[in-house]
Amino acid sequence: MIDIRLKKRRGEFALDVAFHLAGPGVVALFGRSGCGKTTIIDLIAGLLAPDEGTVRLDEAVLYDASRAIDVPAERRRIGYVFQDSRLFPHMSVLRNLCYGEVRTPGTQHVGLDEVVGLLGLAPLLGRRPHQLSGGERQRVALGRALLSHPRLLLLDEPLASLDLARREELLPYLERLRDRLSIPIVYVSHQFEEVLRLATHVVLLQRGAVVAQGDVVSVSLTPELRAIVGSEALGAVLEGDIESVDTDSGLARLRVGSGTLNVEADALVAGRRLRVQLLARDLILAVEPPRGLSVRNCLEGKLVRMYREEAGAELVEVDVGGATVMAKVTASARAELDLAVGRHLWVLVKSVALRGHVYPAVSPRHVASSPEPERSSALRSLAREIGAWSP
Repeated sequence: MIDIRLKKRRGEFALDVAFHLAGPGVVALFGRSGCGKTTIIDLIAGLLAPDEGTVRLDEAVLYDASRAIDVPAERRRIGYVFQDSRLFPHMSVLRNLCYGEVRTPGTQHVGLDEVVGLLGLAPLLGRRPHQLSGGERQRVALGRALLSHPRLLLLDEPLASLDLARREELLPYLERLRDRLSIPIVYVSHQFEEVLRLATHVVLLQRGAVVAQGDVVSVSLTPELRAIVGSEALGAVLEGDIESVDTDSGLARLRVGSGTLNVEADALVAGRRLRVQLLARDLILAVEPPRGLSVRNCLEGKLVRMYREEAGAELVEVDVGGATVMAKVTASARAELDLAVGRHLWVLVKSVALRGHVYPAVSPRHVASSPEPERSSALRSLAREIGAWSP
């Protein structure tokens, strides 16, 4: 559980935020540069002193201005991964990983072998940081933070310094951490694609204030998000389970609302939960059942809301059986189709429009449990390397 209520003034900038996460998951702090994202996690970590507020993790109170509680940063048991990896250049990957572990007393929640496996670090253990790619360095930084046995992970735009290929390389590892470990994560980003892939709870920030928050599906429909991402990236997010996979066509049949979508399968299996973003610009509305079209995805629903998006264009929200999608139409199209709240509609979605907008949704969590009856082989190798262990 994370419960954050913080106020901080720095010159003309005033921060006043509050958010809560009931269990394990990823809280994404999302907004434009300068909205206060990094300031928030610095306050949570104890690297910056709040003016007022509280920081609670489970039953532990790390900061409470009213009770004069302020646990020092080094005693908060919080792992912090910065935009740059900040690895020790003179140490091997193995030594960097174990730097926190060999200094942490008490029960081990996740072991070295498990971290190495989760982050795919086995081939890198003998290398130095200068021999790693940017994505590899960030994986090592993540591993080092995990091995300090934190009760919370803070990730400050860990992909910001990476090119597109390296970001795509690292994101699956972040998804794996989210799904496999019971450690809550606060993730800072200004890229909504990262939020789509990782977040279980989204906090939208503008000028130091929370303007909207909730799960990804509900936040995707808010005007506050539209103001941040712009009209081209505007789209509803839906989640659903795969009903079946056609290996011949390479498509999976995904249940969303009362309808289905055909999405590229890519080794997915029936029962897997997916998250899909349907961009408003890519959807087509029809007022009668479509026939004779190449489009294979069609969701039937009812128009529930319309509002002006920009000059000459409007957004139309359609309930497709418990899920909501948004389509962008011109004012002339609205008039010609006689669109009005309550109108029965068919929403057409090209399969090609879904490419790059389908992600694994949050899977059931497996609490990381690594009893420590004996040290891992990797740690014994480290001990041999520094002369602290002998067979």
